[in-house]
Formats: sequence, C-alpha cells, structure tokens
Amino acid sequence: MKTFRVTVSGPVRAPAALVYGIIADYRRHHPNIVPPEYFTGLDVLEGGVGAGTRTRVAMQVLGKKQVFEQVVAEPEPGRVLRESNTDGSAVTFFTVEPSGATASQVTIATDVTQRGGIRGFLERLIVALVMPRIYRKEIERLAAYAAGMRESTAPAHVTR
Repeated sequence: MKTFRVTVSGPVRAPAALVYGIIADYRRHHPNIVPPEYFTGLDVLEGGVGAGTRTRVAMQVLGKKQVFEQVVAEPEPGRVLRESNTDGSAVTFFTVEPSGATASQVTIATDVTQRGGIRGFLERLIVALVMPRIYRKEIERLAAYAAGMRESTAPAHVTR
C-alpha cells in the first residue's frame, strides 16, 4: 500500500525539554493541547508518559466520528515521539527542536496509509486539506499551554 505524509511546523516560545514533556505526558498535559473541536476523547489505556503508552482516541472530522488506538514510542527520547495506530492506518511523529534556550520548533508529521481506488483518492484529498488545519491549531494550543507553565512546574519526562 502507498503512504503519503502531512506535515506542519511551528514555533513554541518555551524550552524544548518543557515542550517535549507536555507532548509526552498523555495523562496530564497532552489532552490540553489537542483541539477539542476535533478530538472528542483521549483515554490512556496503559502507561501515560512516553514510550509504552497506549491510548484510545476519538475524533470528529467533517461529521464523521473515528475511534482508534495508538501505541507511543520514542525513537529519539526528548526529541521525537511516535504515535502508531494499532490498525496500521497512520503513524504520527512529534519532533521538538531547540531554537535557542527558550524556544522550540515543533513539527507534527503523519504518514497515512492510502487505500486504493476512488475512495482512497478522496480520503487523501480530505486528509491533505483537514489535517494541516488540525495540526496548526494543535501547535498553537501547545504554545499557549507551554506559555502558561513555569519552568518549576515542567512535567517530568520518564524515558524507558
């Protein structure tokens, strides 16, 4: 099967360690950065911080509800976090790059498995139009959330 990638990057005015810690903490912090108009549920099934976390995600996009499970890995702990849909339909990467001591560049990239035929073509078109909007909002919410946190309350990130 073919795959295609959707990618959005944006600045976050917070240190990379703080930003990564927010993204990696699915119990306390990650639910605060997903746009609620699209994400209607984010339940932790196992773990909760970083590698080994399993989640169930519910999304409502263009009137269609989707529920899927994901497994979290950390190919580069502190820099790259990966969410893999357990059905093999998509893999999302969160990459956090330092931009000086007090800022970061965050990239959200998803590799989507494309079905064949006209249905697959239409799904690709919709995903390519909708996902960048969702990711821009997620980065904006991440930036606002990180700005509201002080260094002393930075989430502790556990690498496994």
